[in-house]
Formats: sequence, structure tokens, C-alpha cells
Amino acid sequence: MKQIKIIIEKHPDGYIAYPLGIQGVVVGESDTYEEALTDVQSALRCHLEVFGKDILEEESP
Repeated sequence: MKQIKIIIEKHPDGYIAYPLGIQGVVVGESDTYEEALTDVQSALRCHLEVFGKDILEEESP
């Protein structure tokens, strides 16, 4: 499977995580870095199951 870069940002209220190169909105959030990462990975798996691999943006040459 293609590797997907995930950005995790620290905010005053916790952590927000989101993948790059995905069509649609996939976000994870939590009080800890690890939980935000786990949350976004779970959301991404679900998003892929529902919409298929067509949501992955093609890489530029």
C-alpha cells in the first residue's frame, strides 16, 4: 500500500491529525499525540473502505 504522510499539530486543546494527498476530509483528534495518530489512522482506513483507492491523489512525476 502507498505510504501516506500524516501531519499532527499541537493546539491548546489537544492534537489534530490529518493525512496529505487524500480527497475528502479525514481528521483525527485527541488529548495525546499517540491517540490522535491512532484516531486518524482508523478514520483513514474507514474512508478507504467506503470510497476506495480512488481517493488517493496521484503523485506528480
